[in-house]
Amino acid sequence: MRLERGSSRLYGRMLILAAVVLLADQLTKLWAVSALSDGERVAAIPPLIHFRLLYNAGAAFSIGTEATWVFTLVAAAAVVGILYTARRLASAGWALVLGALLGGAVSHLGDRLFRKPGLARGHVVDFIDYGPFVGNVADIALACGCVALMLLSLRGVELAKVPGEESA
Repeated sequence: MRLERGSSRLYGRMLILAAVVLLADQLTKLWAVSALSDGERVAAIPPLIHFRLLYNAGAAFSIGTEATWVFTLVAAAAVVGILYTARRLASAGWALVLGALLGGAVSHLGDRLFRKPGLARGHVVDFIDYGPFVGNVADIALACGCVALMLLSLRGVELAKVPGEESA
């Protein structure tokens, strides 16, 4: 993969943020699996946030639990798409957005590939109970990344440099 000259620093920042999200998500999931009993609800910030360990075979709100392999393919496609798109990053804002999305997607892909019940059918560990749904750190990064993506798009912030075009 060839990076444009000015984009390599932004690409590196994106990868660092993605690694931080991945590490934070996997470490907190490790904690949740070792400290929480399946289904047990523990107050974290009552009455808003509780911890409750769940294994989610589906997407948000456990939608599509019989199609876990589809979510594995979607996560893999998202990772490839983000890495491809980021080759010519034009702004630090987009590097942050894509880093948050990449970290969340890689973490979910890892769960799908390596957790029980098996390859490409693994369940995502969710443990942050917000009331209407239960999520994890990767979900927070994905949600924040999507909101920031919309804001940057609405503001017209350039995502990628056009090949051969010099920056001002």
